[in-house]
Parts: sequence; C-alpha cells; structure tokens
Amino acid sequence: MKKSNRELERIIKGFANHRRLQVLGLLAEEPELSVQEIAERLKSEMKNISAHINKMAISGLLMKRSDSKSIRHKLTKRGNIILKFVRMLE
Repeated sequence: MKKSNRELERIIKGFANHRRLQVLGLLAEEPELSVQEIAERLKSEMKNISAHINKMAISGLLMKRSDSKSIRHKLTKRGNIILKFVRMLE
C-alpha cells in the first residue's frame, strides 16, 4: 500500500537526527535494550533518549516490549530497512 506524503514525512522525521541514527545502530547490534541501557551506552541523558525513542516508535522504526522490570526496545522491519538505507549513504 502506498504511503501518503505525510506518512513518509513522519517516517523520515523518525530517523532524521544523529542521536536517533545512533540508537538505530545500537539496537541493530544489541536488541532488547532498555532506555537506561541505551542512554548509558550512548553517554546521553535518559530523558533525551526516551524522547528520541518515543518519536522513533511513533514512526514505526522500533517496537517496545515490557518485561517484569523495564521496557525493552528493538528494531522493526522498517527500522532495519531504514538503517540499511542510511548505511548506503555513507
């Protein structure tokens, strides 16, 4: 199904930031990380990472899964495709 321009814009905004690209790369290597673990690995504020993750989840780049202690994050199929696309630009 073809996406509208607004839907495509939302997807692009989901990865159009250097920190979000770092999160995509990290989750490709280490799926199922919590916000705290992502923040520690990227040496960034938890609040900042949480905001980025929420935007990425809205754009369909990652999914959240609750375990008994925290929320775990991993890339969706779209997230993996976007990461491959971005790496082609390098």
